[in-house]
Amino acid sequence: MFPERLRALRTGKHITLVQLAQDLNQQFPTDKDHENTPSQIGNWERGVRTPSYVEVQKLAKFFGVTMDYLTGLTDSSIYDLAKMFISGQTIQFEGETLDSQDRYQIYQLISGYVHGKTGRKPQPGPKIQQEELDLGMPKDTGK
Repeated sequence: MFPERLRALRTGKHITLVQLAQDLNQQFPTDKDHENTPSQIGNWERGVRTPSYVEVQKLAKFFGVTMDYLTGLTDSSIYDLAKMFISGQTIQFEGETLDSQDRYQIYQLISGYVHGKTGRKPQPGPKIQQEELDLGMPKDTGK
């Protein structure tokens, strides 16, 4: 399962083995003897070799999936936001790191929204698939 998932994630990002090796080495610097190589990653994708725990962890972080998803222990790469907010992981929003107070307040906002929407009554008229969030950006008028 791991080889198929790794290949699917890499090709889904439209990157080559060379680019993936370079990106991993840049994002997770190490000494020259332990840098990732295209042939090493190719061996993982073909199932010829098995990566170490540390390498699987790097790949999961790089692709933004869980190690369980990458190794085939789960069929979903869905993240539970509640778990993310209480985890020890660094969370950023638009490049700005959220401190513990920010995380708590955002968690409360999301929780209130999710739990409050069960009490809303459906509006008459056509069914709306997604609510719009006005961020003060000008709307595209199609001109």
